[in-house]
Amino acid sequence: MNAPRNEDLLRRTKRFALRVVKVCVAMPKNPVATALAVQLVKAGTSPGANYREAHRARSKAKFAAKIGDCLKEQDGTLHWLEILAESGLVPASRLQALMTECDEPLSIFTTIHKKARA
Repeated sequence: MNAPRNEDLLRRTKRFALRVVKVCVAMPKNPVATALAVQLVKAGTSPGANYREAHRARSKAKFAAKIGDCLKEQDGTLHWLEILAESGLVPASRLQALMTECDEPLSIFTTIHKKARA
């Protein structure tokens, strides 16, 4: 497809994934926290990988589908962060910046997805 890559978004999604990993490593060690950490690390590391893959797509439709995956996983990440904050497993104050950082690429992926489908 060879769509122009947004290098800033690549860096941001990678940096975000690393922050998610650090939060998961620092979480309490109990079965519930571990299960939530697994979900969060899967969702939180996926958008960056999918964004990289999108730029190797062989068609506009496949590019749009991969960007849709980015959007879905970014939104899923926000969901898991909200669950952690609202459950009290991780202090909401510790997650607030990460939740804000999660919300910004969500808007960007939404815009890219709409344009790719147009």
